[in-house]
Amino acid sequence: MKVVVFFVFMCKNSKPELVLGIRNLAGLEACSLYADAVYFSIDRLNLRARAKEITLENLENFVCEVKARGLKAYLAVNSTVNEDSLWDVSEVVTTAARVGVDAIIAWDMAVILKARDTGLKVHVSTQANIMNHKTAEFYRTLGAERVVLSRELSINEITKIIQKTEVEIETFVHGAMCMAISGWCHLSAYALGKSGNCGECTQPCRWKWELHGENGLVAESLGKYLLSAKDLCMIEHVPELIKAGINSFKVEGRLRDPGYLEVVSRCYREAIEAFREGNYNLEKVEVWKLELASVYNRGFSTGFYFGSPDFDNFSSGKDMNASRKKRLAVGVVVNFYPKQMAAAIKLLEEGIKIGDEIIIEGSTTYLKQQVKFLIKHGKNLTRAEKGTEVGLSVEGIVRRNDRIFIIRSK
Repeated sequence: MKVVVFFVFMCKNSKPELVLGIRNLAGLEACSLYADAVYFSIDRLNLRARAKEITLENLENFVCEVKARGLKAYLAVNSTVNEDSLWDVSEVVTTAARVGVDAIIAWDMAVILKARDTGLKVHVSTQANIMNHKTAEFYRTLGAERVVLSRELSINEITKIIQKTEVEIETFVHGAMCMAISGWCHLSAYALGKSGNCGECTQPCRWKWELHGENGLVAESLGKYLLSAKDLCMIEHVPELIKAGINSFKVEGRLRDPGYLEVVSRCYREAIEAFREGNYNLEKVEVWKLELASVYNRGFSTGFYFGSPDFDNFSSGKDMNASRKKRLAVGVVVNFYPKQMAAAIKLLEEGIKIGDEIIIEGSTTYLKQQVKFLIKHGKNLTRAEKGTEVGLSVEGIVRRNDRIFIIRSK
């Protein structure tokens, strides 16, 4: 009985690290109240080539912003590395160590060895496809502090690995799932010459496809998006993940908008804390699931955690976004008046009205609020039409050229 009580006590007092993927300061601001750490990449050697806002030149300033919010900073250097890229590896890893990055996320041995030489901690990427404790221990002997396990593992398999290794274990708990093992997909490279393993995936798995039989018939009943896997969502299984002893919960989504990052990070933070405080329940789970469904998603599944997925785990009948809500571009910030906490905005695409839920977003801005006050030529308005320029009361700092979006139900 004492052993059982101690185990339950340890589980409830364990606090897995919550790690969010971001691409800029706006994303950092959006999740900073809920995340323990963020992972990001610079404009080279990563699997998100479109994420170019953080560069080697501004990396130090970005890491300072992360640390100023009390978070850890993890740099992903997880693309394939060919001979011509070795100089980049040296430059990137050396700079990361100098500016105070907490760990490098990598799987290529050239990156791992360089990080070890510079004294940087290493988190082995899920690209390494680690599926057993022997492989996890191998990376530990090379100096790895943490390994990110393959997404293709069940919770029972993860538990067995944790019991047999001393290295920290991180697993994905939310976000996009690749139809290939551990992201090793060549479909984009073969179809369009853009390699997903070099960060240029064009996501042909999200396109419409048809399944043709030898007799020429088309299997229309299977849907059109035959290769599009649903997103992983483990919000209703947080207790099992904590009890398994997982050290770090990882959220995929470095290219997602700040609104997505705010909602997802807040829901998982609340779920972790609710379990630790003993008040995690189904009512809260339902609320979290509704909130998660309100931002970008392709439908939800539990991936491989409870067995191999079947066709129900594919979003075959829906396009890229199954969210209950949509973001519509409204306009742009023309000027900001800090003393009045107001912004001049130009409505380029849509009109707005009092009570609308809006997001103001830029590379360094994230602000979510209701429209409470509109003014034009000294006259208060209840609504403003497309094509007009009006004053808007704002609840935080915004910047010229920040974009304004309205949130509406589909």
